Formats: sequence, structure tokens, C-alpha cells
Amino acid sequence: MSRTRENTKMLGKLSVIVLGMFAFGYALVPLYNAICEMTGINILALGDKQIPGASSTQAANTQVDKTRSITVEFDANSRGPWHFKPAQRSLTVHPGELTTVMYEFQNVQDRAMSAQAIPSYAPRQSAAHFNKLECFCFTQYTLAPGEKKQWPVAFVIDTKLPKDVTTITLSYTFFEVGGKVPVAPAGFQSTSVVKPLTPPGSDTGAKGS
Repeated sequence: MSRTRENTKMLGKLSVIVLGMFAFGYALVPLYNAICEMTGINILALGDKQIPGASSTQAANTQVDKTRSITVEFDANSRGPWHFKPAQRSLTVHPGELTTVMYEFQNVQDRAMSAQAIPSYAPRQSAAHFNKLECFCFTQYTLAPGEKKQWPVAFVIDTKLPKDVTTITLSYTFFEVGGKVPVAPAGFQSTSVVKPLTPPGSDTGAKGS
């Protein structure tokens, strides 16, 4: 009986604490409004109204060089029976500006396949200044027969890109994993080293369809 009373008392104390916390949460709103009226400052709106020159939008990236514009062209090379292309052929960006483009792929074979892409750049000196934050070339993919995929490429061109470079071509060569790794197209610089994955049970290269 004594233990039951103790439990009842404890439950009562906990209930009072919960109700007190609930009431305190509601009391914060009028308390905040009273402080704002007394001081004439709305703390939550400082970014919009009270700070000179401030804006409610995110601050602009000060690393973007808006004095220069670079045309980036997108190319796709297929080494096999599949469809592979960029969603757009070119766009204009500023050095330091984060940009995302999409590439489209479809396995048109009647069998599953594992594949990967190798990026290449032209002119060659642009390779060291083309920084990819996200790229499907980082991973090997397995696609079912007829499966379609869209992959993003997020990149930033270094502001230290030589001034005489005004156009960069990004080319991807998509090949089946397990086969011979293709070389970069003529005039391009490839910066990726790919280790082909040999499918289990095979001796050399990928199995044919």
C-alpha cells in the first residue's frame, strides 16, 4: 500500500511538471512579443528589416567571378549497345558558380549490365580547374534490361582557370565494366583512373549478350 501511495505521488509530481512545461511554452510567445514592443526590435526579423543592407535570401557566394563567363559543352561517347546523352548540350557559367546538369542513360539490351563513365576535358589545361562535387563517374552501376537512369553532375570551375580559356568541353565515355577501358577522345585530358570490375565466374572481360 505504501508503494502504491509513493507511485501515486510521483505520478502527480510528474504531471505537474509536464503541465508547467506546457504552460511555459505558451507563455514564451506573449513574453517575446512584450520584449519586442519594449525594445522596438524584432529579433527574428533582423535579417529582413533592422540590419542595413541585409536580405532574407541567402548571401551570395563571394567566390563567384561574375566578370567572366565560361561556355561549358557536354558530350557523350558510348562504347556499347546503349543510349547515353546529356540532357543539354551546353550552358554558360561563371567561375566559382555551382552548377548541376543531368545525363541520361538507358540499357537497351535484353540483359543486365554493369557500366561506368570516364570524364575527359578539353582544352587539356581545364582539367585541373574543373571540380566535380557530384558525379556518376565516381560509381559503377548495374542496370536491368531496358532500365533508364538520370544522373546529376554538380561542378564548380576554379576561378584560377587561365584567362584565355573561354570554352570547356566535358566529355563522358560510358563503357561496360569488365571490358577494356577506353582511352580519352583525341584532344581531351582524362583525370580518372578506373579499375574494371570482372564479374564473378568470368576469366577476362564481360560476358557477351
